[in-house]
Amino acid sequence: MATASETKATRRDFLYIATGAVGAVGVAGAAWPLISQLNPSASVLALASIRFDVSTVPEGSSVTILWRGLPVFVRHRTPEEIEAARAVPLSELRDPEGDEERVLEGHEEWLIMVANCTHLGCVPVGESGDFGGWFCPCHGSQFDTAGRIRRGPAPTNLVVPPYEFVSDTIVEIG
Repeated sequence: MATASETKATRRDFLYIATGAVGAVGVAGAAWPLISQLNPSASVLALASIRFDVSTVPEGSSVTILWRGLPVFVRHRTPEEIEAARAVPLSELRDPEGDEERVLEGHEEWLIMVANCTHLGCVPVGESGDFGGWFCPCHGSQFDTAGRIRRGPAPTNLVVPPYEFVSDTIVEIG
């Protein structure tokens, strides 16, 4: 038979465990809404992927579309622009990436990139700068015809989002 001191110790242990469990449940209950609010909103999830008809973009021009709230350049490159991009030695690039790595095989004439400068997020101006690609007027970053950084403070190339051609003229981004 347990003595009175052993019984009190057992009750005290139970109270410590019960208090800790209630506290842990309370912390989890308070943290759940805080963590849940970090999830993307329904409007962002609705735009998780978009389809765009590239047949509307004439050769040598580009359009800017919106994907996940970000501007995206869709450029229909000329054979001269593709040749110029492929002729650049990788040793001259700050962020070495070949033109072939930035486009899909069989669709080399289409360059699709997030239209935010990798320096501070400005939107570069197309068909300008010393390299015939994009120029960010805010801080002077210049990108070539493959969207690779060539001059200025931008640390990396323009980002190529995940995309695929679902038909000859329809591209799905995201």
